[in-house]
Amino acid sequence: MKTMSSPVMTKDNEDNDENDGNTKLATKPKTKIPSLYRVLMMNDDYTPMEFVIEVLEKFFQKNREEATQIMLHVHQRGVGVCGIYTYDLAETKAMQVMNYARKYEHPLQVQLEKE
Repeated sequence: MKTMSSPVMTKDNEDNDENDGNTKLATKPKTKIPSLYRVLMMNDDYTPMEFVIEVLEKFFQKNREEATQIMLHVHQRGVGVCGIYTYDLAETKAMQVMNYARKYEHPLQVQLEKE
């Protein structure tokens, strides 16, 4: 009695099955590195230094020493960098800081600047 064997897949058969009439592109899509933005904190005469340190710890994950250094830089120079992020993340952090400052009635200001 003769047994029927199943068809053997060859490299040619695999290629035909994968393509299904579609043409493969020889070039790889180019991925673009997203632009980065600095979150800048502005000095004012009303927001307490301790509140600024709290904001830097809470929203920018700075330790106490880093937060204090940034706060002093902002106080002495008028502006300081809180962090550098992609646009969406920088915008979100800026909004969170502004909302938090308003909640506690502080005029703290942050801005974004393209790197």
